[in-house]
Amino acid sequence: MKTWECDILVVGAGPAGASAALSAVRGGTRVFMVERKPAVGTPVRCAEYIPAPLLGEVGLGRHFVVQGVRGMRTILPDGEEKTIQTPGFMIARDLFDQALCRAARDAGAGLLLETRAISWKDGRVLVRRRSGDLGEIRARVVIGADGPHTTVGRWIGSVNRGLIPAVQVRVPLVNPMDFTEVYFQKSFYGGYGWLFPRGREANVGLGMKRVSRGEVRLSEALDRFVAELEEKGRVKNQPVGRTAGWIPAEPLRRVVQGPFMLVGDAAGHTHPITGAGVFQAVTGGAMAGRWAVRSLKKHDPDLLTGYEEEWRDLFAESHERGFRKRQFLEKEWGRLGEVVKCCWVAFREYYTNGR
Repeated sequence: MKTWECDILVVGAGPAGASAALSAVRGGTRVFMVERKPAVGTPVRCAEYIPAPLLGEVGLGRHFVVQGVRGMRTILPDGEEKTIQTPGFMIARDLFDQALCRAARDAGAGLLLETRAISWKDGRVLVRRRSGDLGEIRARVVIGADGPHTTVGRWIGSVNRGLIPAVQVRVPLVNPMDFTEVYFQKSFYGGYGWLFPRGREANVGLGMKRVSRGEVRLSEALDRFVAELEEKGRVKNQPVGRTAGWIPAEPLRRVVQGPFMLVGDAAGHTHPITGAGVFQAVTGGAMAGRWAVRSLKKHDPDLLTGYEEEWRDLFAESHERGFRKRQFLEKEWGRLGEVVKCCWVAFREYYTNGR
């Protein structure tokens, strides 16, 4: 059995994991990443929008930018539209993830692809390669960036319990767009549909909860949504590359225990209403890496909790408001047209209504 040694092991090499690895290796520690996929960033399970400030924060250039976005347009069940200015970029998410991972590797972090973390015991993480070979990684801190169904989270009894299924296709656009669009319909229980432009194409997706077994399948609901958009002259119904995934939508929970830290989707840090998570993943990953370095250099494991405290200082108020709004929205879904404005970020009522 092959053995590797490092100070910090990062499980998962997406935006949260790569950001954690990058900040940790820049702090002077030995860092290793393991990624279960054969290639970082694929398949893409993301609407691929990032807010404008994030582009400057990561400092990785613009080669992954597909187009600029001026704002977001929300379409309510009765056809009312609300447009807000939220500058950002549509990106090629696979290229974005790969750029972050490459930056971490260039700084000195190691990477094993097609490698799964299996178990942990006494400072050793057992991993399995795609070949079936087992290996062992000795680490003083383990950062779990392994997505919604986190293995590292299971080791500390901290897992996502409020996951929403989502599915997405790419289709040709009839006319160019420079706004993202979000659609609320009563049939999209607990979620929404989206139309996000990517040059001559667009990502069309749907995330929603199921109420009963007899409901239309999510993929069928997406097919109907795409057909509706075609009827409105927005897209051509020629779907390519269907992908699916899970979106955490739950209250904050403990994400640090012993030598373990959770970041990104593994930590449930996705916004409970919008489903946005790339900014939180990159920011939180970098925080986790810095606090891991401080803990190791001062030989004080308790310092790891500083990551959780810093993240909550920055994001907790927004996250907790989002979860309260989600609870209310789901409870009152039958009155969607009446309550949606106080439950969606595009409207003033979202911030002023006390629910």
